[in-house]
Amino acid sequence: MWNTLGGEMERFLLTAGGRITCLRCTAKSSRTKKQCGRPALITSTTTVCQFHGGRGSGPKTDEGRSRIAAAHTKHGEYSKAAKASTSAGLAKLSQLEDVLYVLKMTSVKRSQGRKPLGYKPVRTIKDVFELMFDTFPNKPRC
Repeated sequence: MWNTLGGEMERFLLTAGGRITCLRCTAKSSRTKKQCGRPALITSTTTVCQFHGGRGSGPKTDEGRSRIAAAHTKHGEYSKAAKASTSAGLAKLSQLEDVLYVLKMTSVKRSQGRKPLGYKPVRTIKDVFELMFDTFPNKPRC
């Protein structure tokens, strides 16, 4: 038994009909002043249950968040920069597909589904020239 200011606290809890003995949550109710009846989490350093803070809520500072992110990063394939790069490449590819249809250079069905971020539709010859001059800005205009 632990002695505390508010009275005695039970240290162990019998579960499964008395076959399992485990640590009991040390949290006390502020209203009834009774000890929590749940078992403490094994991973808890303060011997409390999951409802009283046994599971941590994660890092609070930016430095802590960056440390956790660095520890969990296995590769850069799904980082924000990689996703943006992939999306930009897919947008260019969709625009080139539009150019082929505007210039009537293909008769294959168009690809279905939503277009990627940064996609601007190419519907006229004027749009084809604008895309060309945006892609190759150093070429002289006619």
